[in-house]
Amino acid sequence: MKNTPHYAPPADAQQRLDIAPVVCYPNDTLPAFDEAFYSNLQQGMTLVDCITIPARDARSFVVPKGHVFRIVSVEGPQVGDLNLWHKDNLNERFFSGKTRALHGTHVSTGDKLWSNLPYLRPMATVIDDTLDWYGWDSFGGSVHDVIGTRCDPYTNEALGQDEYHHCCHSNLTRAMLAHTQLPLDTAEAMVHDVLNVFMCTGFSKDTHQYFMKASPVRPGDHLALFAEIDLLGALSACPGGDCSSEHSSDTSKCYPLKVEIYQPRPETLMGWSSPSVNGYSRNHGLDHNS
Repeated sequence: MKNTPHYAPPADAQQRLDIAPVVCYPNDTLPAFDEAFYSNLQQGMTLVDCITIPARDARSFVVPKGHVFRIVSVEGPQVGDLNLWHKDNLNERFFSGKTRALHGTHVSTGDKLWSNLPYLRPMATVIDDTLDWYGWDSFGGSVHDVIGTRCDPYTNEALGQDEYHHCCHSNLTRAMLAHTQLPLDTAEAMVHDVLNVFMCTGFSKDTHQYFMKASPVRPGDHLALFAEIDLLGALSACPGGDCSSEHSSDTSKCYPLKVEIYQPRPETLMGWSSPSVNGYSRNHGLDHNS
């Protein structure tokens, strides 16, 4: 954690420390968020499916491209861990690391959820967030992060804790197993780093460790996303509840979550098209003539 240096600073240490940072991936060349388009398509939508995610468990759901899905708090403060795949190609999945690099540690309205390499395209766009008022608190925390991996039984074991089978990793594994009917090892390998919906997190200012605090979510709050491609989703209602104290146990108060899937009016989608996979040639410098 870089708390106790073993080496004395060099003579030019301050000069090195004072070098200004630059953003790794300036995103101003990405297509701008069309707020009017996404706002309009939410008017007069038709609810076509509704899935309840039980507390301390997960469920899968399918969202056709051009549809909207809302993750909704229904009974009490509760966070959820979201995985996404291309419905017809499960090798294409949500890439939290590149989403973080392009949009920052936490996402909100206007940000996109990107898929993994070599596909690297928008899977979904955040189009409405009732917690956008939260911004950043005095601890450096915010909501809907793409920095936490998901609670899992392997880390529990490494930290000397008892086996616990309702971590989000295990919940998502069971949801994928039920949906795909694949062998357990294959289904588990499909589970990936998540969007922590409603979770309030950041990095501590002294040790820069990942922290969590009580989520500001309340019943009626939602995060709405537009499916840019055909999606298979899985959502776990985290055993940490609002993540105010601990996770991966049965001691926290937990609540269900709800996923609502909406079909916009066809005329509101005029001019929109689903994004193609990334256009990189995948040559990787192997063609000596290029």
